Amino acid sequence: MTIKTSRVNEDKPLLTGTTTLYNQNGNNFLSPSFKTSPNSSGVSDTIGKNGDVGESTLDYNPLLNRQLENPTSNFDTMVHLLKGNIGTGILAMPDAFRNSGWVVGLICTILLGAICTHCMHILVRCSHELCVRTQSPSLSFPNVAEMAFEYGPPKLRKYSSTASKFINTFLVITQLGFCCVYFLFVATNLQEVISHYFFYMSVQWYLVILLVPMIFLNCVKSLKYLTPASFLATVLTVIGLGITFFYLLQGLPKTSSVKAFSSWHQLPLYFGTAVYAFEGIGMVLPLENNMKNPEAFNGMTGVLNTGMVIVTCLYTSIGFFGYLRYGDAVKLGSITLNLPSQDLLAQSVRAAMAFAIFLSYSLQFYVPIGIVWPALKGYFHSQSTQHYAELSIRVFLVTLTFALAAAIPNLSAVISLVGSFSSSALALIFPPIIELMTFWDQCSGKEFVLMFIKDIVIVIIGFLGFGFGSYVSLWNIIEPISR
Repeated sequence: MTIKTSRVNEDKPLLTGTTTLYNQNGNNFLSPSFKTSPNSSGVSDTIGKNGDVGESTLDYNPLLNRQLENPTSNFDTMVHLLKGNIGTGILAMPDAFRNSGWVVGLICTILLGAICTHCMHILVRCSHELCVRTQSPSLSFPNVAEMAFEYGPPKLRKYSSTASKFINTFLVITQLGFCCVYFLFVATNLQEVISHYFFYMSVQWYLVILLVPMIFLNCVKSLKYLTPASFLATVLTVIGLGITFFYLLQGLPKTSSVKAFSSWHQLPLYFGTAVYAFEGIGMVLPLENNMKNPEAFNGMTGVLNTGMVIVTCLYTSIGFFGYLRYGDAVKLGSITLNLPSQDLLAQSVRAAMAFAIFLSYSLQFYVPIGIVWPALKGYFHSQSTQHYAELSIRVFLVTLTFALAAAIPNLSAVISLVGSFSSSALALIFPPIIELMTFWDQCSGKEFVLMFIKDIVIVIIGFLGFGFGSYVSLWNIIEPISR
């Protein structure tokens, strides 16, 4: 029996301009009306509820089967891509260069940007391939991982649900880690401004003051109502970065005044901070899935490459010039802390960036609540109970990030730890594994060997950064406490 329908996955909610990784009711992106199974030739067939095998899905084009309420243009997608990648991480890049040295920092940042961009392309390519096999118009990151293992080597197919759970777990850890960094960033910059003009308080007190407004902001359930805040945050970020560059380019010393290479002990800290900055892979599929012309996302001059070239150039330039300008005196965690305290313009940058990151917290928080709440929703039955339960979970998660930030008020170490532990897994380890699972039976000879070597090298880089970066970051957090 051949399945013919005008819209695949009829029970799947329409993708909208506010769709990120998960819809509000937590439905899976794969329709329960059908499932897919690879046959012996590697070509997938559609299998209906009654188990009848349908015709080959080779001619299925997922890009033509997406029904979008508010599709985004190429320009809109570019703006979202840039905004999602440019946050607290870019302001920590001078600190990253301090841990690597300017020569190593330049080379490694460009190389890491290229690798992360390639891994994003891997994810999109695998998503398209698996959409064809499953006849789904779109898949999320966890769905791609699950389907990749489902179609992978027979002995590994039993781990498909585990792969999805791994991705979800690391997405929650990463995004909550970002939220901890955002809490610390806002508190630290506010402390610098207020202590200069008024009085001194510890960072923990600023965190306490921020807790209540942060809870209220994150009780807003729809991103639609956060759009004005997001736009204002974008404007403030652009202005803040522009003024920061103005200060960095004043009276630059010669490169001989700073280290070309720092030390092997500090290099893992560079890796953690840099991967933290580049970790935007979680937004790639939602952006591509919601484009009016998704074919413009990939390609040499596509949205992804263009956006990531801009991001890499910004990271490299602010890291290099920030380290060259301030040398080893670069403040830990944010270059804004190095700007002259006596200048009103510099203080306005700190205040503006603090407010921008405060407003951006809810966007980072949207992903973990979109994973945690659907998993717990089934335990609450009435609508009123679900309403209060969701609010309670939101309050708990915000309070959790507050508690972690207050317990570890070391912005630089937290950034490096989040980058090394969770961002490296999402950005560098999982995508190559997904590619190997997806195309294990479709490549042969030299093509497979090259893909295998390339993916294994990326995975090894990811695991080395994961291990050494996490160890050194934890040491930098624990060592001051144990004194």
